[in-house]
Amino acid sequence: MPSPQHHKQLHHAVADQLRAAIQTGRLKPGAWLRQEHLAQELGVSQMPVREALKELIAEGLIEHLPYRGVRVVEFSPDDVEEVYAHRGFLEGRAALIAAKTITPEEIASLKDLQAQMKKNLGPRHIAEYRELNRRFHHIIFHACRKPYLIHALTQLWAFFPSMLLNNFADTATRPIPGRERLDPQEHDAILAALERRAANQAARLARRHIESAGKYLLIALQQKRLTNP
Repeated sequence: MPSPQHHKQLHHAVADQLRAAIQTGRLKPGAWLRQEHLAQELGVSQMPVREALKELIAEGLIEHLPYRGVRVVEFSPDDVEEVYAHRGFLEGRAALIAAKTITPEEIASLKDLQAQMKKNLGPRHIAEYRELNRRFHHIIFHACRKPYLIHALTQLWAFFPSMLLNNFADTATRPIPGRERLDPQEHDAILAALERRAANQAARLARRHIESAGKYLLIALQQKRLTNP
C-alpha cells in the first residue's frame, strides 16, 4: 500500500501537471475538470487528483461551483484590471528595494534577457518573447530578497502572462496591440534605473510599465467587444 508521503508527492506532481496545462492554455478557461477523467488520463487514483484540485483552487487557478464541479477560471476585463493593478503596485515596491540589493550578476542577466527579447519581437516569436519577459520580471522581483513580496508576486505570475493572455483569443498568439514598440523602451529604462541604483525611479518606471500594459490590453478587449458585439 502506498505511504502517505507517496500520496503527498503524487498529488504535488499531479498539481504541477495541471498547473502547466492551465498556464500554457492546453486546459482552456472555463474547461471542466472531472476527477475520474483526470485520474484515468494521468494514470493515478482519484485521491491525488482530488488533493491537487484543492491546491489549485487555493491558488485561484480553478474554481469549485456547487453542484456543478470544478473548472478553470475565466477572466473578465475587471479581473484583468485588478491583476495589473496589483502587479503594478507590488512590482513597483519590489523594484524600489531591488535597486538597493540587486547584484552585478543579476544586472548582467537582465541585459542578456533584454537583448534576446529585442531579437524575438513579433507574433512569430511570441512564446519565446513571453518566456524571456517572465524571466526578466522574475529576476527583478527576486532581487528584492523579500520572501513575502516574492511569494505574492509568484502567485500573481501564475495568472500572467500565459493563463491571463490565453483567456482572450486576440492576445493568445499575438502581442498586445501597441506594446511591441513600448515594451523594449520601458524595459531599457527600468534596467538603467536599477543599474544606477535609482530606487524611486526604478519603482515608478516598473509600476508605470505594468499599468500601461494593462491599459493597452483593456483597450484591445474593449475594441474587440465593439467590433464583435
